[in-house]
Amino acid sequence: MNCLTWKGARAEVGIPGAEKVRHSLQAVLHTGPVNDLRTSLISGFTWRSDPPVWPEHRKNYADYSAWWRDPAVLAEIGPALAALFRDAEPTVILGTESHGFLLGPLVALHLGIGFAAVRKEPERGSHDEVWLVRRTPPDYRDRHLDLAVRRSVLRPGDRVLFVDEWAATGGQALACQQLVDDAEARWLGAAVVVDALESSADRRVLNLRGLVHVRELRRR
Repeated sequence: MNCLTWKGARAEVGIPGAEKVRHSLQAVLHTGPVNDLRTSLISGFTWRSDPPVWPEHRKNYADYSAWWRDPAVLAEIGPALAALFRDAEPTVILGTESHGFLLGPLVALHLGIGFAAVRKEPERGSHDEVWLVRRTPPDYRDRHLDLAVRRSVLRPGDRVLFVDEWAATGGQALACQQLVDDAEARWLGAAVVVDALESSADRRVLNLRGLVHVRELRRR
């Protein structure tokens, strides 16, 4: 795969709102460079399971460690995620630990903007730091997590694009959306590698877009 050069796609004429976005997104996903990346993401993905401990049932989990070992994927995934929101003009990328800390800077570097780190269950380093904190709804492990970002890196008027590798319940993204509101910034949307979101309503609220849908990985 070659490094990507992104060009604006031809505008769709006469297609209203959400339908126009859908057509534009499909055009991005099926261009040559992004389609090659999608093929690498799907081929580098594996469902694994640990031997069950009675009386529990066997549990499957996603293994995408091969993505990070592939230099071509690392080179192309930042531009590809940015292309999902190519006309949004974000001023900062927001991401949660841990994979958001890997992907977020790749997108930010491609766009020439900064990255704001969201910590899970943070411990404050000093009493003079101002943090914005929100608790998530239940995640895929049925946990509630406190997410926090330093007020100094998420500023009023920022145009914020959230980046992560996987969205299942959407709980962390929803909490981050609240952090953005608390900062008096503007939420542009969520760009993820795998869209496994369970709720279509949450997908619309978050304006979430993915490079791969989980149903494409279930064929593996």
